[in-house]
Amino acid sequence: MKIVIDMMGGDYGLKTTVPSLKEFISKHKDVFIYAIGDSSLVNEMKDMERVKIVLSKTVLRMDIDPMSALRDNESSLMIAVKTFIDEKCDFIISAGSTGALLSASVMKIKRIPGITRPGLISIFPSYKDNKRFVCCDLGANNANTAEELNQFATMGSLFYSFLYDNNNPKVYLLSNGTEEEKGSVVGKDAFQLMKANKKIQFCGNMEARDPLFGECDVLVTDGFSGNIFLKTMEGTAKVMGKMMKDAFSRNIFTKLSYLVCKKGIKSMKEKMDYKNVGGAMLLGVNGIVLKAHGASDTQAFTHSLDLGYLLAKKDIITKFKENISAKWEALKNF
Repeated sequence: MKIVIDMMGGDYGLKTTVPSLKEFISKHKDVFIYAIGDSSLVNEMKDMERVKIVLSKTVLRMDIDPMSALRDNESSLMIAVKTFIDEKCDFIISAGSTGALLSASVMKIKRIPGITRPGLISIFPSYKDNKRFVCCDLGANNANTAEELNQFATMGSLFYSFLYDNNNPKVYLLSNGTEEEKGSVVGKDAFQLMKANKKIQFCGNMEARDPLFGECDVLVTDGFSGNIFLKTMEGTAKVMGKMMKDAFSRNIFTKLSYLVCKKGIKSMKEKMDYKNVGGAMLLGVNGIVLKAHGASDTQAFTHSLDLGYLLAKKDIITKFKENISAKWEALKNF
């Protein structure tokens, strides 16, 4: 398996990616890695087997506009994309600029035939043990049409099926109410398209407070709302964690009570920690493109690498090509 890593992207750059790469490659003996970065990589990864260092000169700003990013052919991200294409690699990962990665992927790697608009999809934890759901789109687009939301539903359902061997996942549309008449103008139109989509098990609207309870398998949303949903979940989890820490730190009695429920709190923290889930995949492009969280630490980036490895092992792009084009052509008849 050939993997490309943008070693320079993200808030912490090499402080995160180098130890993650070393941990990942020690676990998987069947991988060869192209590590894209500046000359400091030579010392960091000296004499490592199954790693080829490809030197870059610049690092894209996290807020760079997509067109400027595409013109910087010496950046670690753009060289990573070129290496991915030239070496016919199995997946590429970066914690760098989301907009730059999305633009480069769509322009250079291209879309799978039949896909009108790629979307970012990621895995979320839930209240139920060993139960997760996926959500698309998480911010690849600022606005989407009803037809694109319907396609996200089809792609998300296939993604969940391939990943969890579930041939009939429950698909919901994120809305401001569960009733059919609720939602934006686009959401209402999307509801009707998804209702008529015989290739998915559409279960109706779902409010943002409900997905974490575990009934949902695939949550469909436009990119703007999905990004807000994602960051709201992250922020809520962080605040709850701080509030619990404060509550148990008040005095000697609360500290002693923490010892009693320490195991349960640790389990809850591990279940809800986004760092254990991995990155987001750009669903709909002709290759496995993973966007790791910009603030990824070693744990989060390693889990993102593990997700890419799993998706490549399952040959998910080939499965999409076999399924999505024919299914989408059929859906056009509705």
